[in-house]
Amino acid sequence: MLGGGGFGNVYKGHISQDFEQRMTVAVKVHDGNNSHQGHREWLAEVIFLGQLSHPNLVKLIGYCCEDEHRVLIYEYMSKGSVENNLFSRVLLPLPWSTRMKIVYGAAKGLAFLHEAHKPVIYRDFKTSNILLDQEYNAKLSDFGLAKDGPVGDKSHVSTRIMGTYGYAAPEYIMTGHLSPRSDVYSFGVVLLEIVTGRKSLDKSRSAREQNLTDWAVPLLREKKKLINIVDPKLEGNYPIKDVNKAAMLAYHCLNRNPKARPLMRDIVASLEPLQEGILSASDDLLVSN
Repeated sequence: MLGGGGFGNVYKGHISQDFEQRMTVAVKVHDGNNSHQGHREWLAEVIFLGQLSHPNLVKLIGYCCEDEHRVLIYEYMSKGSVENNLFSRVLLPLPWSTRMKIVYGAAKGLAFLHEAHKPVIYRDFKTSNILLDQEYNAKLSDFGLAKDGPVGDKSHVSTRIMGTYGYAAPEYIMTGHLSPRSDVYSFGVVLLEIVTGRKSLDKSRSAREQNLTDWAVPLLREKKKLINIVDPKLEGNYPIKDVNKAAMLAYHCLNRNPKARPLMRDIVASLEPLQEGILSASDDLLVSN
């Protein structure tokens, strides 16, 4: 078993037309006792991933619905979720260049959704929903809460707030207003997690540090204090210019005013120079004492 959640469980499996060409897949089996909401989420995944194709979206290979049994078959992502890689106590820490590759890929996936012919609001952007292949290419998964989006800066109003606390935009939580900029806020939280190595919510920390955005956002504009919030597991091996740019990008994404947040296509453009070797000069490296 690869994992599980409110929907049911995900298993590793194999499919083949003959014994010579066998494909490894992930099989999501929805709980037969799940509610009407469970069926809606299953259907949303079939609809969105059936219509949309992009290198940074997980590929839906097949699906089945028979009586109360609902199954989705995806391409297998061998490195698992960003959450598992980032917060694991067993795996080696992700290098800075790999982290920037991950956020760049995830940003491209989100930008594709927002720029689609029929725009899509992902609504549940978080580290557990970003999966990694063997080369650490990021792909968005779990489209159960995705929603057809309005055009431009218009917003939906939801009577029932979905998503994940700690990632959901404040205006969505407080008013139910949902727009592509709500996803941008969630992206800012994930970017902050990847830079700091901290979870969006962590009850094991002191009261003032439990909520990542409350703790980190005031420090993001103070360059001298940035060193104090970067993931210590990186041991100083990162270009300081890149860290400053990533921090400022997170700061703008987390603006309380949705209209002041950047568009995902602009975020992709901002992240492109942060890919390995473009800004990274040896004299820019911070080295821990």
